[in-house]
Amino acid sequence: MFKTAAEAEAFCQDFVNMARPKGCEVVIFPPFTALSTVSHLMAGRGVTWGGQNFYPKESGAFTGEVSPLMLKDLGCTWALVGHSERRHVLGESDEFLAKKVTAALSAGLKANICVGETEKERELGQTSARVSSQLNSALASVPSDKVDQICISYEPVWAIGTGKNATSAQAQEVCAFIRGELTKKYGPDKASQTRILYGGSVKPDNIAEFTAQPDIDGALIGGASLVAESFHQIIVRGAKG
Repeated sequence: MFKTAAEAEAFCQDFVNMARPKGCEVVIFPPFTALSTVSHLMAGRGVTWGGQNFYPKESGAFTGEVSPLMLKDLGCTWALVGHSERRHVLGESDEFLAKKVTAALSAGLKANICVGETEKERELGQTSARVSSQLNSALASVPSDKVDQICISYEPVWAIGTGKNATSAQAQEVCAFIRGELTKKYGPDKASQTRILYGGSVKPDNIAEFTAQPDIDGALIGGASLVAESFHQIIVRGAKG
């Protein structure tokens, strides 16, 4: 919940002329009120955008909500599903999030599905069980021919907005586990082609150690993406050759 439309415009104007590595996909997720501004400024600039949230219906009496078709209408190609704040602050259940994945794909949006454990779950040795539960619930209705329309973001809840971050070895361990779960469900080819991102206090000075890991294909950036130069440096330093 950052940036007015005017602030988003200033960000885009700063960011759009910064050179980015070839072959690196960049997606930004503005608040709803800035989506129209971003769509006009970023169209044709090699950057795509998505919605932070939506309600899993095309339309209806759901005052205050936004449908996936409304996101499509503003040029969105992606939508976040299951971000830790939606789960733990706003109370969205695994079952509800599974409906959102289905609705996003049905509307022609790609889904960035977020999974991750709390600090207590990690301390109790429940990381794999929790991540597996979240992942398999979200993918329950995703057929093999739709796997190229998703990516998975591992974001340990204890490392978001806290200044803490998982070590690259910890992040790799969980991302490799996610890859294994995808292999069980869809086979090795689909699993290897599905992008797995790490998110959790990622900054310009630590991004390279994460993307150097074999099962980390990119990053979901939080606070460090709010300043165009910081976001640009993360992209440049984290680009995988």
